[in-house]
Amino acid sequence: MCYDIKTKLEAQLKRAKHYNKTEWIKELERKLEPFQENEIFHASGYAHPTLLIYSNEHATTPTPSTWGLVPHWVKDNKKRFELWNKTLNARGETIFEKPSFRQSAKSKRCIIPLDGFYEHHHFNGKPYPYLIRREDGEPLMVAGLWNEWLDTETGELINTCTIVTTKANQLLSKIHNNPKLPESRMPVLLNEADEDRWLDISGDASNIESLKKLIQPLEDGMLVAHTVQKLSGKAALGNIAEAAEYFKYDELKEVG
Repeated sequence: MCYDIKTKLEAQLKRAKHYNKTEWIKELERKLEPFQENEIFHASGYAHPTLLIYSNEHATTPTPSTWGLVPHWVKDNKKRFELWNKTLNARGETIFEKPSFRQSAKSKRCIIPLDGFYEHHHFNGKPYPYLIRREDGEPLMVAGLWNEWLDTETGELINTCTIVTTKANQLLSKIHNNPKLPESRMPVLLNEADEDRWLDISGDASNIESLKKLIQPLEDGMLVAHTVQKLSGKAALGNIAEAAEYFKYDELKEVG
């Protein structure tokens, strides 16, 4: 599962900088200045924050997108709000079959750049949050799905997205040990060589089978993790830099 994230504009522009000229990047940074001012040190998916995504339609230019995918068949805001919290994550093994995701899985895929994500480790009946990130400090390129949804009440066309998940690797299996869940999970994290493959929507059966091979845990040794202060409740710090910093729990033998 992945319901809490950390990201900043620098990480979200990495792919754009790789493909585009310096002058264009400067213009893009000016255009996205509000995202620079609103760096996300911790955000919950349940607050439906706006993230920057790279879609199959705009593979080198980031597009603002609301976290929580709204399928095309949702007719009104009542249904949208009923569904929204259930579509923050999309289970990778079933995205080509589930009604909420199958159309986007076939034709509307995206990459969501993050600095890191948070997961909870359960110890003696209590949850302890960890921040997980790449060991080399590079952004995490998360496989996602997107969809545009028309709000017929306001006429606004809303871009929405979800994070694709898979079974956990060794590190996340130790951290994400919620006893109420049948298995440990993690986001699908793409290697650079696989980013364009994920965005390819040629759509034939062989391509779908190829895509399914990308829905797997990141190889061990590429991620690191540390405990942070509580993400919710009275002890939560909110969206400030300290929320992502190491915090020691004396009673906990740390993982990772």
